[in-house]
Amino acid sequence: MAETLQITETVSEHFAAFLANLKLVDIPASARAVVVRDLVDAAGLCLASRETDYIAQILSACDAGPCTALGHAQGLDPAGAALVNGVAIHGEDFDDTLEGAPIRVGAMVIPAVLAAAERFSLTGAQTLLGIAAGLEAICRINHVAPGHSHKAGFHPVGIIGPLGAAAGVSVALGLNKKQIAAAFGIAASTSAGIIEYLTNGAHTKRFHPGWAAQSGYRAALIARSGFFAPRTVFEGGHNFFKAFAPTATPDYSHLTETLGATWYFEKIVFKPYACGTMIHPYIDCARRLRRDGIDPDQIADILCHTGEGLVHRLWEPLADKHRPPSGYAAKFSMPFCMALGMIEGDAGLAQFGDAKVRNPQLLKLAAKIRYEIDPANEYPHNYTGHMRVTLNSGEVLSYHQPHMRGGQYEPLSDAEIIAKFHSNAAYGGWDARKADELLQFCQTLAERSDVSGLTAFRC
Repeated sequence: MAETLQITETVSEHFAAFLANLKLVDIPASARAVVVRDLVDAAGLCLASRETDYIAQILSACDAGPCTALGHAQGLDPAGAALVNGVAIHGEDFDDTLEGAPIRVGAMVIPAVLAAAERFSLTGAQTLLGIAAGLEAICRINHVAPGHSHKAGFHPVGIIGPLGAAAGVSVALGLNKKQIAAAFGIAASTSAGIIEYLTNGAHTKRFHPGWAAQSGYRAALIARSGFFAPRTVFEGGHNFFKAFAPTATPDYSHLTETLGATWYFEKIVFKPYACGTMIHPYIDCARRLRRDGIDPDQIADILCHTGEGLVHRLWEPLADKHRPPSGYAAKFSMPFCMALGMIEGDAGLAQFGDAKVRNPQLLKLAAKIRYEIDPANEYPHNYTGHMRVTLNSGEVLSYHQPHMRGGQYEPLSDAEIIAKFHSNAAYGGWDARKADELLQFCQTLAERSDVSGLTAFRC
């Protein structure tokens, strides 16, 4: 009789064992500081989008309950709070990202863990630990096959987000190895999110992290009950990566090696501009052109060298990117964002209203911007910007940005992140005194006996 192959420990079980034994003291101070900065950044973004139409629409679909959607008076059920906060954090495309394997991180984890913390009266330390675990899970899982889910037409936020949120809630609630592995297996069956929003700037991109957060929350609670889930969710014959990243050869070492020694989430980037991450270095180039006193009417042509992985999301169809249909769609247009950087000197929240995409001066400059693929471009390992500007006189100017500001080579300081928090709060019409109280709450989370103080930030 043929022997049946026995798998002693699967990839998800190995990773789950690490998470189940994780303690806050195991995480170095530098990494814990990133968690707090991400919490501060996320809280400000919740406030920035609190009065938008899309948040009102999401709120209309939620039920009452004991948990907080920051900046909103009504208490929501835990899944609803996770949904609203997740959509709010990512809504203006101003939230964190990850260098080396691009994905948003905090928008899926932080809302799920905060909802669980309120629902189950967790301590601040348990909450912070859960957030750290979820951030690390997303960053590591996304490194297994970086970029390949985009090629398959999926948004990594929507497919990996539920797994990271499930990890964060599981650790915060103290689930064991078997339960956390089951949470991964359950969460993977909730993964979803296609990138068709790129066609017209649809709001579904905003929706993905919120849905991932509430899915991960539920997956952890279901796993806690002992629900039967696949052990081989990462490496089995019908596994997660085969479904969502079919062109990849998965590198599972990211889920099994250097656990507790290297913290992937320390490479989280905090964004200085409210638009697509890979556009940022090109905006910096455009702003230098502005500082050099070049009049847009002097420009005949701008040629950008770019990585192939950026083209289908940020450059093409080029005619549509030259004339984006809405302010939100403009956030994913390389030419339009560069035009903003040169003409307005910024690409913040105020630059992406729908009226902007009808501005003739911006459209005229955007139409002069084109690209060519540079085979030597470092994307996704590093985000760079390069443009060659030909003036009407025939003079050629060259600009290069070697990395993204806000990332590992030029991180935003704590003061800059706090200033961004206050600016976002003010943009959302939030009282300055209340904003200071929320900032203090986030910065002292680990010291709190519980997170019931979140209720003070409903209004």
